[in-house]
Amino acid sequence: MARKTLGKYRQREIRTVGLMIALYEKHHPETDDSAQYKDLFNYAIRRLERCHFGEDKPACKHCPIHCYQPARREAIKAIMRWSGPRMLLRHPILAIRHLIDDHRPVPDYPQKETSPKASTGRATALGSQPIEPTDTDLTLK
Repeated sequence: MARKTLGKYRQREIRTVGLMIALYEKHHPETDDSAQYKDLFNYAIRRLERCHFGEDKPACKHCPIHCYQPARREAIKAIMRWSGPRMLLRHPILAIRHLIDDHRPVPDYPQKETSPKASTGRATALGSQPIEPTDTDLTLK
């Protein structure tokens, strides 16, 4: 399956997350399940590709949409909490850019496009034409 073309910001975020996961995995050999880290990295990529905000996305911890599953969110938070300070020594430019990106403003929630049927007004029981109120509907008998 071909990956979506991502902008520079999300590509850099994928690279940063990948380096953080690799650093954590390297220094935590008690967990021999490297497939777990690979799965978490692939999950993070999918979340970034499908982000509702696109290139305007805020830092995930400030995002109003929690798209990560709770268990995976806790796992990535633990990895970032451990790897973040160490990234300053190993990848200082990426770490500083990540810290700067952490202060990006949170954009308004993107609205879903409404279907034409939803905006046509009141519909009839058969769903064909909208019913417009008439003067006779408003008079009391």
